[in-house]
Amino acid sequence: MAKLYFYYASMNAGKSTSLLQADFNYRERGMATMLWTAAVDARGEHHAIESRIGLGADAHRFDAATDLWAAATTRHAATPLSCILIDEAQFLTPEQVWQCARLADFAHIPVLCFGLRTDFRGELFAGSAALLGIADQLVELKAVCHCGRKATMNLRIDPKGDATRDGDQTLIGGNESYVALCRMHFSIAFHGWAPLKHG
Repeated sequence: MAKLYFYYASMNAGKSTSLLQADFNYRERGMATMLWTAAVDARGEHHAIESRIGLGADAHRFDAATDLWAAATTRHAATPLSCILIDEAQFLTPEQVWQCARLADFAHIPVLCFGLRTDFRGELFAGSAALLGIADQLVELKAVCHCGRKATMNLRIDPKGDATRDGDQTLIGGNESYVALCRMHFSIAFHGWAPLKHG
């Protein structure tokens, strides 16, 4: 039975690398895949999906008006798909997440979504919230904070490296705009909280 998966993590956890490895595994066995990424993220210099370690692949681009069900089933009718892989899945609309579930349940195509769970304020993206609610399987990918703890938060920074607390939820950027932190160090930088001192 096909399933809907959500692989989530903070920035720099290897989400795109994991997606590209999964895609390679399918294609190496002669199975057809369909790759998607958000149209709003146009950072790739050579490919639509690029990882920090130099891997890349072309992909279809979705925006809020894209009908994933229609696009995927049209392709599936011409070339049977073994898997659909979606990068930057936090930018899916809730309706598109349900289209992904429909593809898994009614077209019997596994759908693997990769994305951030929360934004720079620690708030859920709409697509991520929907995926956390209905995905068959949730998989947390690990990133590391500078302290060695698991990084779960995405701190937006200004050019001086200071925390940014205001602005639109979506600001496309890499290491120049964001740093992955554990919740404690995110709270120190974003909220200005300080650890209690004993004795």
